[in-house]
Amino acid sequence: QVQLVESGGGLVQAGGSLRLACTASGRSVGSVSMGWFRPAPGKEREFVALIGWSASNTYYADSVKGRFTISRDNAKNTVYLQMNSLKPEDTAVYYCALYYSGSYYSPSSYRYWGQGTQVTVSS
Repeated sequence: QVQLVESGGGLVQAGGSLRLACTASGRSVGSVSMGWFRPAPGKEREFVALIGWSASNTYYADSVKGRFTISRDNAKNTVYLQMNSLKPEDTAVYYCALYYSGSYYSPSSYRYWGQGTQVTVSS
C-alpha cells in the first residue's frame, strides 16, 4: 500500500509562485512515474504534469507548459511541482498520483492518489 501526501498549497496573487510537494510512504516510488492532476470543468480530473522514473522524461499539459516544472528527489521519495506565473484559472485542488499503465493523460492510468492540496490564485 502506498500513501501519498501533498503539501505546499495556499493562497497567492496572480503572477506569484508556489511549490507543491508529494511525499510517498509505504514503498519507494523512485522506479515509477508520478503525475499531478487537478479538477477541470467537464472532467473528473485534468492532467497537469508527469515525470518519468528517471526524471529525464517530463510531460506537461499545454495550459501549464513553460510555467510549471515537475521534478523529483528519489532520496526523499518526493515529487515536486514548481508553479510560476500563476493565473486565477490555476485555482484548484492539486492531486499527485502514481502512474500504473496506459495513457498518462488519463486518471484511470494511475493508482494511489493523495488527498490533494488547495491552490488559490487571486486576481
